[in-house]
Amino acid sequence: MKSIFDNLSYDMSKMTTQVYSTSFSLGIKFLSKDLHKPIYNIYGFVRFADEIVDSFHEHGKELLLKEFIRDTHKAIERGISLNPILNAFQETVNKYQIPMELIDTFLKSMEMDLDKSKYTQEMYEEYILGSAEVVGLMCLKVFVRGDDVTYQKLKPSAMKLGSAFQKINFLRDLKADFHALGRTYFPGVNMEEFNDSVKKEIEADIEKDFYAGYEGIKQLPKDARFGVYMAYIYYYKLFKKIKDTPAYVILNERVRIPDNKKYRLFVSSYLRHSLNMV
Repeated sequence: MKSIFDNLSYDMSKMTTQVYSTSFSLGIKFLSKDLHKPIYNIYGFVRFADEIVDSFHEHGKELLLKEFIRDTHKAIERGISLNPILNAFQETVNKYQIPMELIDTFLKSMEMDLDKSKYTQEMYEEYILGSAEVVGLMCLKVFVRGDDVTYQKLKPSAMKLGSAFQKINFLRDLKADFHALGRTYFPGVNMEEFNDSVKKEIEADIEKDFYAGYEGIKQLPKDARFGVYMAYIYYYKLFKKIKDTPAYVILNERVRIPDNKKYRLFVSSYLRHSLNMV
């Protein structure tokens, strides 16, 4: 029965999420139960594409990504794939009518990671759009369950929230991106001269995105709101920790939130949500 394979595909996406991101997995747990599956499916797809360009250095990344893009299109067109991750993703795409434009924009940003090491302002904005903002829009399509009026209303906020999360990832991962992968995402920044002044300029930009993103969270359907709020709280805590960390440390160490602190954040966030303070 195909349902057995479909369930296996979903399990693979869920496992991928749990292995690669404890924080994202935690956020999904606090969405309405029927939203777990499609969001796991989106994350599994995004993670596999990202893994190709970030990790498979000795295995012909260009060809692997090209094949992955081709197989993604085929999976969505056919409504099935022998790749469990793509099989799960196409089910979500077709059920929630996620536009191909969002998917292709994301995949284009993955292609940029193959050969771009320094980014102009235009390239930086294009990369943020593809790697983060459209992923937020894919999730928003699921959260509003096909309500296009609500989707269009919340679209700008969802994009800003995705942008804030990605920029924080850039700061958190400066060491790996610069030293291991040779990438510099922030335009006009010489990483050899990265200092607290430059860091504060980047942080001011992130603050604006965070504010706009939070306004959208408050307007999400209630069964999606708490899970997204959890992700927001986690990233804002991480952001505050990064702000309190000197630039030279950020460039040489990866800032983390320990798991025990993540769970304490959940408790305080749950209380705020229960009291309608979100």
